[in-house]
Amino acid sequence: MTHATIRIIRQEHAALAAMLRSTLMLLEQHRKTNTMPDFTTLRAMLFYVDEFPEKRHHRKETELLFPKLRARTPISRELLDRLDDDHARGERKIRDVEHALLAFEMLGEPRREAFESAIGQYVDFYLNHMALEEREILPLAERVLTDNDWRDLDEAFAQNRDPLTGHVADLEYNALFTRIVNLVPAPIGLGPAL
Repeated sequence: MTHATIRIIRQEHAALAAMLRSTLMLLEQHRKTNTMPDFTTLRAMLFYVDEFPEKRHHRKETELLFPKLRARTPISRELLDRLDDDHARGERKIRDVEHALLAFEMLGEPRREAFESAIGQYVDFYLNHMALEEREILPLAERVLTDNDWRDLDEAFAQNRDPLTGHVADLEYNALFTRIVNLVPAPIGLGPAL
């Protein structure tokens, strides 16, 4: 049986991966047509990454899931430390990307390459991070956590779900998520269908 926590983490990872890949796709389309991107859309997408995964998704992993794993097994403690470090560094990394976007918007074409490089590195970092969690940590959790652990986790992870996975957001986020879903290119398939 797959626990709700595992499903939620995988859904939120899929939504974030789609958002990140959509950002790269948008930039590639504009590079090919030698046009400037819609900075409002890019800012909204990066704000989503900063606001939801960095502040809510990671917090639940770092403060709830990882401590339960550390309490149940010595396996993967170094990996858990690395993932916690990724979570801590992720907030700084997204700020650096947002700054590079602002520089591109304010200073124009001379800053395009720096922004594209910064976002590309961030996307690689984040996709590798999520793949590691899914490949190593989630299967370990399924093996070692108890029913009581899962009850606690399932209850906590069910709160503050990512609206891009089809769940109703806090009211303050509704306009942001509606804007993003409507502005992001359709081929990536963001939204409730994930």
